[in-house]
Amino acid sequence: MRQLFATVSELQRRLAACSYLADDGVSTALFLAARLPQPLLLEGEPGVGKSELARALAEAGKMPFMRLQCYEGLDARDALYEWNYLHQLLEVRTREAGAGAEAPDLFAPRFLIARPLLQALQVGAGSRAVLLIDEIDRADEAFEAFLLEFLADYAITIPELGTVRAAEPPIVIITSNRTRELHDALKRRCLYHWVAYPTVEQELAIVGARAPDVAPELAEAVVRAVRWLRGLDLQKPPGVAETLAWARAVAELGESQLTADVIARTLGLVVKNYDDLQRVRALRYEGVGA
Repeated sequence: MRQLFATVSELQRRLAACSYLADDGVSTALFLAARLPQPLLLEGEPGVGKSELARALAEAGKMPFMRLQCYEGLDARDALYEWNYLHQLLEVRTREAGAGAEAPDLFAPRFLIARPLLQALQVGAGSRAVLLIDEIDRADEAFEAFLLEFLADYAITIPELGTVRAAEPPIVIITSNRTRELHDALKRRCLYHWVAYPTVEQELAIVGARAPDVAPELAEAVVRAVRWLRGLDLQKPPGVAETLAWARAVAELGESQLTADVIARTLGLVVKNYDDLQRVRALRYEGVGA
């Protein structure tokens, strides 16, 4: 099996080169997920960088990246494959129009539409894919049970074509925002890591890496304001993505400070719920709110 990173420190350095600043805990969990190999289940509040970690890993290791976005009603067909019925029908019509044409093979690989789970298995020998199964808590329990089978063998059987098995097991990262409790069987199969909001120092470093044009004083003001907002028990607390968007937007406006006027004009970039907005505006914490 292809080993991508010699040490946890090397993994951290290569993630940092892709502008993802991972702490020792998440770096160790990710390193083990790649080495053992074993799926890594990341839980945490929305916006803490769980999904972005998978993208950064793929970039750091120069690996193919596949993402399966989970949702209510997701089934195996949506995750694995489906047949291109339109092209099959066109093939039949084309053959019928030609006298004496042979019956078409409607289940040839060229008619197969691979979805993310199958795509992750089709990566050639000598390479590994990063497979992100995003927000598994939004899928039904039936899909969660199906996923257990997939993770057991990293293989699927297509009745018309046979079994497809990964030459190299993909690195699987599963994320959850904990909108529902996951089944114990899935947790037992996975490594587990809780991704917390970054500290002030960590978030300042993230802003510095992702938005280097933002002045340090403005970056610190934005980070500290966002940290205060997260302590308000809002319905939709701001994530790291909102911190970056807010800092970039204020800098783009040509502002160097987070004044009351600037906050009033840009608060919707970081607080994205009407009730939350009303609450923040009423509190008027150091100018947070108009």
